[in-house]
Amino acid sequence: MRVGVYVDAFNLYYGMRGICGRGSAGWRWLDVRALAAALCGWTDSFVDRVVYCTARVDAGDSPGAYADQDVYLKALRGHASIDVLELGRYVAWPKKVPLANESKNGRAQLIVPTGAEAWSPELPIYRKSNGIGDDVLLATVRMREEKGSDVNVATHLLADIFQQTVDAAIVVSNDSDLALPLRVARTQVPVGTVNPGSKPLAGALRGRRTDGPGGHWWKNLTAQHYYPHQLPDPVAGRWYRPTGW
Repeated sequence: MRVGVYVDAFNLYYGMRGICGRGSAGWRWLDVRALAAALCGWTDSFVDRVVYCTARVDAGDSPGAYADQDVYLKALRGHASIDVLELGRYVAWPKKVPLANESKNGRAQLIVPTGAEAWSPELPIYRKSNGIGDDVLLATVRMREEKGSDVNVATHLLADIFQQTVDAAIVVSNDSDLALPLRVARTQVPVGTVNPGSKPLAGALRGRRTDGPGGHWWKNLTAQHYYPHQLPDPVAGRWYRPTGW
């Protein structure tokens, strides 16, 4: 049974970071193929194809993160840990948002200005009526969002299934936007849905084990899945694990 593996890389990264800890080492140099092979539990199955969907970190925002990601992507390909690297993109735009503090229950509590401060709409932070008689402080912030990974995962998943290049699929993501492509995929082949983080599986990604051909499964990963499945250091004598990884 040929298994295709489809990875939403940023969903995987933040899932790993939430479990293992941002400041800890030993989990980022992940061998994606080795992890997938350990999860692949169907009888007579093997990982035939790994599709890794991500976006390049902006070198202008973080030169260090860009360099670390670059060497990791080269190591993944150099070690044959992935077969397809599909790149999305980052987009950035300015947006005005109300200033708030985090309350004890985790909710956002608006900061209400006091006194007769002089604010101007030309300033980065300014005072404006919220339309119901109160003033709020607005700040212009730079919003950044990674675009395309979920669409790329869905496209490769369904294309491979309908072109009959895989007999089963593993999808590594907890993004509820993948609900429909996963539901369609489960009507055609057995599908394993892998939640890479500590949060509960998104309800939209649930289904029935007996849908379509059956044999579907769902799994939440833990630190014990990440630490043992690391790339060699260096890979092919050329690509070294970044400091702190």
